[in-house]
Amino acid sequence: MKRLSKPHRAGLAGALLLGGLLAGGCRSVKTEAEWQPLFPTRGVPPGWVVRAWNDVSRPAEGHPVWRVEQGVLIGGEPRGSWLLSEREYGDFILEFEFKLGERGNSGLALRAPLRGDPAFEGMELQMADLRYNPDAKPEELTGALYRAVAPRRQVYRPGEWNKYEIACVGPELKVVLNGELILDLDLRQQTLRPKRHDGSEAPPLKDRPRRGHLGFQELSRDGSHVQIRNARIKVLD
Repeated sequence: MKRLSKPHRAGLAGALLLGGLLAGGCRSVKTEAEWQPLFPTRGVPPGWVVRAWNDVSRPAEGHPVWRVEQGVLIGGEPRGSWLLSEREYGDFILEFEFKLGERGNSGLALRAPLRGDPAFEGMELQMADLRYNPDAKPEELTGALYRAVAPRRQVYRPGEWNKYEIACVGPELKVVLNGELILDLDLRQQTLRPKRHDGSEAPPLKDRPRRGHLGFQELSRDGSHVQIRNARIKVLD
């Protein structure tokens, strides 16, 4: 049997991700939708706003500037911000590659409102490892929905480019990381109430919005920055 190269395996995983959604009951998805780049131009990305990492209703302290240079989105200084889309998204497939420094910490906001912490008011797909927080639990590491659901297996590759493929269709959420399916959820069944940073209980995933903003977080330490490239989305609703 001919063995597939890594890029072909990753592409196959993405196709299977979408196929799984269709087979799982989301047959109304418009698979003919076109891919759209999220950051097609150099410099400060238009259509995006910078907000505080713990409450996106407020501007980020220090006025950090996110920029696209040579096709790579780089988080701004000082640490502690979200780059949020002005546009809202409901059903979509999103893919991008990311790289973190040794003490990198980032996240992907999914269906977040423009208030509060996206990790607890929307959803946050985590990007961080134990070098940032040696005491982190599995649901606080790369591939997790922050403090809510841990990935099936940890396949993050520190110091390398990693690829996420995410599909949100109604209550269904699937995530492929580096060609491996790590989350396959029916959000309606997610009843856990995660703890916020102040110890209060957040709403369970089943009660989080089904439509909202996308975002990328910069919370890295020691002067490192999250790097994002080849980010594109296929809008399905």
